[in-house]
Amino acid sequence: MTHPISLAHLTVIDLPPPEMIRLAAGLGYDAVGLRLIRVTDTTPGYPLHLDAGLLRQTVRAVQDSGIKVQDIEFVRMTPEFRGEDYAAFLDAGAALGARQVICAPYDPDLSRLSHNLAAFHEAARRRGLSCVLEFFPWTNVPDLATALRVVEASGAPDLGVLVDTLHFNRSGSSLDDLSRLAPRRMPFLHLCDAPVCPPYTTEDLFHAGRAERLPPGEGEIDLTAILARLPADLPLSLEVPMTALSREKGPAEVAARVLAATRRLLGQVAA
Repeated sequence: MTHPISLAHLTVIDLPPPEMIRLAAGLGYDAVGLRLIRVTDTTPGYPLHLDAGLLRQTVRAVQDSGIKVQDIEFVRMTPEFRGEDYAAFLDAGAALGARQVICAPYDPDLSRLSHNLAAFHEAARRRGLSCVLEFFPWTNVPDLATALRVVEASGAPDLGVLVDTLHFNRSGSSLDDLSRLAPRRMPFLHLCDAPVCPPYTTEDLFHAGRAERLPPGEGEIDLTAILARLPADLPLSLEVPMTALSREKGPAEVAARVLAATRRLLGQVAA
């Protein structure tokens, strides 16, 4: 398998983008995903589109390290969403050479969500990016099947779906659903592991999603079966927050551990 491997910002969320990029390059990652927009009140975002100096430093770190920017995140698609409000955000992504923009479904009207996604995707495409819709079990797009219906209804043939293996497992999405996802709809995957012990409360879902997961191969999600259904060169983004370990030993320890675990898992799958 020749999967390029990216470091998702949530894994080392306390590191500003230039420092994160240098760490990822030193450890042997191929790319990074950058969180430009804050997601929760307890985790930072790094609004490069509002800080020209930090954007320049980040672009320089990308150029000096040779690291790619897999994605920028994330945009909440709410009923009040206005794509024009995110022009500077998309411009920053273009300056970084990012490939995808992660969008999150927070609109109960799925028809309006599809329409807004299509328009925003077109705005991103004009800057050399594309959009992916990530599904979450606590939203009204709770699983892969629903996410696929939303993007198909948009009419945009290359609007993507972002599968996160944690949310895939905890939403009850099936391997058959994954097999029905055309390659053009899945530009990359969020990879992590976790215990499997349903049922889950909303707080359980939040805690695993935002604070504590396991490195690939160290939990109970059937990652081997998932990887077997993916193209051998699909980029894998390691989104593995391990808050307790990061506090104890630092984010570099977490980034190194999840990369080593992923390489072991991929070696086992290929054997």
